[in-house]
Amino acid sequence: MARYFNGREVELLAPVGTFEIFKQVIGEGCDAVYLGGPSLNMRLMRKGYNFTLEEMEEAIRIAHSLGKKVYVTVNNMLNEQEMEETAEYLKYLETIGPDALIVQDFAVVSLIHKLGLKLHVHSSVMMNAHNIEMVLALKELGVTRVVTSREMDLHTTRQLLNATGMELEYFIHGDLCSVHGANCYFSSAVFGNSSNRGRCLKPCRWEYRVKKDGNVYPTEYPLAAKDMFMYEHIPELIQGGITSFKIEGRMRDAEFVQLLVRSYSDAIDRYLDDPVGFDRSVDTPSLFEHRKRDFTTAYSFGRPGLDFINRRYEGTGKFYSTGKVFSTPTAERELEEERIGRIRSRLAEEKRSSAGRGEVSVHVNNMEQAKAALAAGADHIYLSGDVFEPDRPFTKAEIKELGALKGSAKLYLGLPRMMREIHFEQYDALLRGERLPIDGILITNIGAIRRFASAGYPMIGDYNLNILNHLAGGFYREQGLERYTVSMEAPLEELAQLLKAGRGPVEAIVHGSPALMYMEHDLYENAELFQPLAEEDNVYVPNDVLVLMTDKGENPVYRDAHGRCHLMMAKELCLLPAVKELLEAGLTHFRIEGAAYRDVNRLAEVVAVYRRVLDQPESAAAEFEALKPVYGGYTAGALHFNGAAREAEAKAEVLA
Repeated sequence: MARYFNGREVELLAPVGTFEIFKQVIGEGCDAVYLGGPSLNMRLMRKGYNFTLEEMEEAIRIAHSLGKKVYVTVNNMLNEQEMEETAEYLKYLETIGPDALIVQDFAVVSLIHKLGLKLHVHSSVMMNAHNIEMVLALKELGVTRVVTSREMDLHTTRQLLNATGMELEYFIHGDLCSVHGANCYFSSAVFGNSSNRGRCLKPCRWEYRVKKDGNVYPTEYPLAAKDMFMYEHIPELIQGGITSFKIEGRMRDAEFVQLLVRSYSDAIDRYLDDPVGFDRSVDTPSLFEHRKRDFTTAYSFGRPGLDFINRRYEGTGKFYSTGKVFSTPTAERELEEERIGRIRSRLAEEKRSSAGRGEVSVHVNNMEQAKAALAAGADHIYLSGDVFEPDRPFTKAEIKELGALKGSAKLYLGLPRMMREIHFEQYDALLRGERLPIDGILITNIGAIRRFASAGYPMIGDYNLNILNHLAGGFYREQGLERYTVSMEAPLEELAQLLKAGRGPVEAIVHGSPALMYMEHDLYENAELFQPLAEEDNVYVPNDVLVLMTDKGENPVYRDAHGRCHLMMAKELCLLPAVKELLEAGLTHFRIEGAAYRDVNRLAEVVAVYRRVLDQPESAAAEFEALKPVYGGYTAGALHFNGAAREAEAKAEVLA
């Protein structure tokens, strides 16, 4: 079946978690379904869900006999050990003929090209496509549809369609994240369960206390998003250029999915038949009665503000699809001697015959930090593209001043992590005007590579590119990156394997406070719109910094110059004791996340220590003993976890 409005296709896309659910849903009014196979997809945490290979083949046969389409999710971020499995799986999928694959990792795109497979690719929401340049880059790679960023409004989708001609898919109903797609690392840092591998244990659903300026504010669940509800906005979705109306819910039961499909299918048909006389709210009472959370239109019509946050049933600590407890507030693991030994031992197994001189990279927020890092011996300075308040973005005059001071060090201009069209215009004017005294650009999305590769500056990949395997790394090198930063979700085994397979320079974050969550949602509004309940100072950071607090720790939240929030680690990341083994295993660039350091003396101290230890690795133990953490203790982040084995253990724990 197919639906059209003024000659443009309108597709209702339904989730099916199992073959039994598929058989009940496929006869309803959806035009297509999406499903996952036995591995390599984002819904592997529920026992008995997903399809066997044989069930996928049969589902595709049944759907095609009804004139409907099937899209298969191969939407995990993939690790090094999965490359061979992925290649074989893709070959199999070509034989059974799905209408497209939904993909997050560019390793999949690379394999499809290298193997010469005839498979259509749709970019997953986890690719976080959010600007024209990204969509054009994906189109040039053969991607035929983009699932847009959850934070994209319908005015922007229309612009994307007009500029690119790309088919657009848009979430219209169901579970939402409060964090930009593929930019949440909280579950990985605390549990060793990667959100980008479909194993999120939902720290966004914890109860927090919001603190700022010495006050406590009355928002218990400040990260807990409502469910998407676009039932009453079929006309705006079509006007927004959306081809595929996507219902979230591969973990939902058949009855619930059927209810949604029937309601949305009926609404679409009624609108196509009589757009002027269309009644928007026929099934609104029923959908409201059966809701799991309260409803929002999210970012479809602009920033929703605090209305985005849900309170219905929050605090139960359970997945609605299973009734199982997902997690309760949990502290980041403390870096202890036993774990240090395990990290060093595993990395030592990958020792190369010779190691070059390790280089220190420092990500900074302001001029004072940049100068301090240079003076302390930094080899590379990244000027943040997401400058935290109260600092302001780096000016051209400041860039020139640092260019005159940098000496043999290298200076890079960082780009914002989320780039709207105005950002491309601004950076285009800056980078294509007079030659800047910089040595490169810190790249945050594939669209920026497409736009700025011709500007004549070397390009370095930031950590939010989420590279966890050598094929994805190789893909980005082919696009023009000189080096890339490994995903901060890489657990021990995955990091060791990636360094072993790596070709060319590789960077990793080894110290500081990297952002665990990056969001459009403005947490600072809690302290701006509500009256405080009590007084309480922050423990580790100044009171002007908002923190989210549980009984397990305090996570600082910084708002940047674009109004976006960055939730940081509660402890200070430190891999200093393993510098020697990291260097010998193939890590070439050791990155310090310094943007959150208010004390530039502390930043200078950290930079100097890493420079000394890289020059004299035998001094690591003494330097580590002397370098006390500034807040919350030290953690090794994802390196507290071994990797694939830990994921299997965690899966068993959740399903028990």
